[in-house]
Amino acid sequence: MTRPGSRTRPLDDLSALVTGGSRGLGLLLAEQLAAQGAATVTIAARDRDELERAAELLRERTSATIRVAVCDVRERATVRELMRTTHEACGLDVVIANAGVIQVAPLAAVAAEQFQDAMGTIFEGALHTSLEALPYLRQSPAGGRLALIGSVGGLLAVPHLLPYSCAKAAVGSLAEGLHAEAGPGVSVTAVHPGLMRTGSHLQAEFGGDADREFGWFSALAGAPVVSMDARRAAARVVRAVGHRRTRLVLTPMARAAGLAHGLAPALTTKLTTLVAKALPEASGPGGLRQGHQAGEPAHPVARKLRTWGSKLNDRAVGPGNQRRPGPTTSA
Repeated sequence: MTRPGSRTRPLDDLSALVTGGSRGLGLLLAEQLAAQGAATVTIAARDRDELERAAELLRERTSATIRVAVCDVRERATVRELMRTTHEACGLDVVIANAGVIQVAPLAAVAAEQFQDAMGTIFEGALHTSLEALPYLRQSPAGGRLALIGSVGGLLAVPHLLPYSCAKAAVGSLAEGLHAEAGPGVSVTAVHPGLMRTGSHLQAEFGGDADREFGWFSALAGAPVVSMDARRAAARVVRAVGHRRTRLVLTPMARAAGLAHGLAPALTTKLTTLVAKALPEASGPGGLRQGHQAGEPAHPVARKLRTWGSKLNDRAVGPGNQRRPGPTTSA
């Protein structure tokens, strides 16, 4: 490995690990880590087959050494073993906690179990990853870098995404606290993306009137101007981690929403209440189903809006390894 002083880019020759790295943003983060100099990139997720397909894509796109590791971030012992084996195999300099799930439904259509699922995967996953990675990051000759992927949904509660928003808000607080207490030599970057075209609308879970929920979410998440190209977002995240930035908020809408909530929280809450009233009510069959199982909206105008809005997001399905259903969604 090249000595730290001889690197020309912040991440040159380093070893990086991404949880939730088998698809979506996590896969693109792994790609960008390699593109920006990382010598070895380990991607971790629950599904072995999905990981192997992701690794094939990354090996076609990059020259870095790609490693895969099956890991359920909800289980701390499993995460501990992941960090130990990665450190022994190739060192550990950069860790990005990205694993997550997305549930889109009105409150009346979700149960406490959906909140527990979101908190377990998103928050506890980030917590386990951070706690188990920090001892190794403190040993990094280059100085360890840790990044936690939050969301604009963690800066203010988004209607029909309440379990997700609660978990992402906890991740934001964790990142701020870790920045203060991670110890010398380790930087912590809090990342709060807005809407990104990752193809995750096919893997997200929808409840209530699932077809209509899928319609508005997939259209908005892929709409030009409103959403951001996921590869460009991943490149910005990796640059921020490389340069040890404390905080990164992506997309102008996300920055505006976070600023508005900070300056006028009562007004922002009233506005989100109005937005909630415009979204579908909790009708239709019970339970949650993934986006690939949802049908098209019944109304022809809604159907056209969904097709128009999600066109760019649909293009991200293949590059983001989102085609096959799986147990988790990279946020």
